[in-house]
Amino acid sequence: MKRRRSHLRLPRESLTQTLALVALLVLGAVGIAGPSGLLSWSENARLLDQREQEVAKLSAERDRLKNRVALLDPRHADPDLVGELLRADLNVAHPDELVIPRQ
Repeated sequence: MKRRRSHLRLPRESLTQTLALVALLVLGAVGIAGPSGLLSWSENARLLDQREQEVAKLSAERDRLKNRVALLDPRHADPDLVGELLRADLNVAHPDELVIPRQ
């Protein structure tokens, strides 16, 4: 009688297949639960929306400050803004102004 060798696996083949299976399982787990996997997709979308709102808010603040800098340009400063800053920073007032303290 002849023995069939196809039923017998060599330890090296079995070890190689086991390592390949483990590698595939690890890659699958990282693909599902990793930092850029399927489970973190909604969290990443929420963070993206939050950051976009923050960027929009900071852009509006930057535009406001750009306008204020343009109004304070020494070549053609806005007299109303200059007067407001002088009164606020130096605590001065015109003789005809009435000063009402804040409570």
